[in-house]
Amino acid sequence: MDWTQFLIFVGVGLLAQLVDGALGMAYGLVSNAVLLSIGLPPAVASATVHTAEVFTTGVSCGSHAFFGNVDWKIFRRLAIPGVIGGIAGAWFLASVPGEALKPFVYAYLLILGIVVLLRAFGRAVSHHRVRHKGWLGFFAGLLDAIGGGGWGPIATSTLLARGGAVRTTIGSVNAAEFVVTVAISATLIFHIGIPHWPIVAGLLTGGVIAAPVAAWLVKHLPPRGVMGAVGVLIIGISLYQLSAYALKL
Repeated sequence: MDWTQFLIFVGVGLLAQLVDGALGMAYGLVSNAVLLSIGLPPAVASATVHTAEVFTTGVSCGSHAFFGNVDWKIFRRLAIPGVIGGIAGAWFLASVPGEALKPFVYAYLLILGIVVLLRAFGRAVSHHRVRHKGWLGFFAGLLDAIGGGGWGPIATSTLLARGGAVRTTIGSVNAAEFVVTVAISATLIFHIGIPHWPIVAGLLTGGVIAAPVAAWLVKHLPPRGVMGAVGVLIIGISLYQLSAYALKL
C-alpha cells in the first residue's frame, strides 16, 4: 500500500462524493478526470472509479432513503434500464476507446447546464416532465460506463431541467446510481480486473465518509441555490472538457 497515494485519493473521494451527494452528480467525473490526468487508460480509470463507487453509492443510496429523499417510482424507472445501458457501455468500453464520444456528451451537458441555470433564476424553461425515464436511464448508464462518469450529470440535469423537484430528483438519481454502478463495475472487472487498489481504497474511504453529510445537505439546502450550483458545475465541467478536447486537435 502506497499510503501517500491512498491519503491523496481519500481527499479526492471525499470532495467528489460531497459534491455528488449534495448536487446529484460529479463523483465519477471528478474522480475519472483525476485518474485520466495521471495517465490511466479510459477503461482502467472507469473500472477503478466504478469499483470505488459501488461502496460510495451504496452509502449514498441508504443515506438518501433514510432522509426521505427517494421517490421509488422514479428509482425503478431509472435503475432497470440504467443497468442494461451500463452493461452495454462497459462491454463497448472494454474493446473500443470511449474518448471519441466525450465531446458530444459534454456539448449536451453544456446545454442542459444553461437550462438548469435559467430555471434556478425563476425562468420557466419547460413545464413538461420527462415521460420516458427508461430511455433516460439507459443512455445515462451507457454514457456513464463509457466516460467513467456521467450518470448524475445526464440523469439529474435532464430531470431538473424538465421540472423535477430538487430533493427527490437528486435522491432518486443517487439511489438508482448504486444499482447501475454495481452492474458496470462487475462487467469491467470481468474484462480487465481491478488494478490500482490503493486508489480504489482511497476513493471509497473518502466517499463513504462524505455520503451521509451530503445527503443531509440536500434535505436542508435551499432548492434554488442547489439548482444554481448544479448549473454552474455542469457548465464549468463541460467548458473545461470541451476546451481540453479542442486543444488536442
